[in-house]
Amino acid sequence: MRLFTYFWLAIGLGLACAAIGWLGLAGWIAAVVIAASVAAHVAGNALGTRLRDEADSRIRERPPFRHEPLPDRPPTHLERRTSLGLLVPVSVGIGATCGGIAGSFALAVGVRASLAGAILGGVSSAVIGGLGGFLVASFVEAIRMSLREAIAAERRG
Repeated sequence: MRLFTYFWLAIGLGLACAAIGWLGLAGWIAAVVIAASVAAHVAGNALGTRLRDEADSRIRERPPFRHEPLPDRPPTHLERRTSLGLLVPVSVGIGATCGGIAGSFALAVGVRASLAGAILGGVSSAVIGGLGGFLVASFVEAIRMSLREAIAAERRG
């Protein structure tokens, strides 16, 4: 590496040591994060350079890829664009309701927030609860459909 790179590394290390003296434990954590970032950067550069060099030689030696057409078959349910059904809106509604109630209750009772704060926090919690409900419902629906298709394919074959 060039001297210029070591110069900036020394400045970063000096700042990390100053943070340790000024901030205590938070400074130690900052120093560890900086050291880990530098180590990850160096390792990533080394790995990327090696992969790039190896990939170039292997691409030249390999014959070009020939595209083979796939056999004709009807698309599976997961390959088609279809609605997820009634499960998603219901679970989004349940998640939003539970999240909104839990967030408002926690803010009103737990930290004695004002009415406006509890309402705003409840709306924010409702959005997060709705997203959680959507994720759970989408995952359950995808698993359900894939299991149904796998069982049907096994019965046919």
